[in-house]
Amino acid sequence: MRQFVKFGIVGTSGLLVNLIVFTLLQLVVPNHSGALQYNIIYSIAFLSGGVSNYYLNRVWTFRSTGHAVKEGVQFLTVSAIALVVGLLVSALAARYFGHGHKTWFLGTVAGIFVNFFLNKYWTFKHAV
Repeated sequence: MRQFVKFGIVGTSGLLVNLIVFTLLQLVVPNHSGALQYNIIYSIAFLSGGVSNYYLNRVWTFRSTGHAVKEGVQFLTVSAIALVVGLLVSALAARYFGHGHKTWFLGTVAGIFVNFFLNKYWTFKHAV
């Protein structure tokens, strides 16, 4: 339970990084309201939050001493799976909410449990 709470705190910080990058990219990239543009912006923002999350989860949540590159690749793989889940949920949500922050939020929330359990039991499985 303690790790899940820490994971949630780290996730919240990554969510803020994700939201800030998403919002800034929406402001600077010309708005064509297309799904491709949204998917690119969403992906860049998601992965930006993911880099922050990897570092904080590695040193604080799971206190891992494993091979950083191997864990980084595994974490990136888990993030890619969560990204696909988020994009699928976003595609469904966009039908009702458009390509804005509500859709972003629903897509981002969709990957939380997948992210935690895959990282806990695969990426950082050796960490206590």
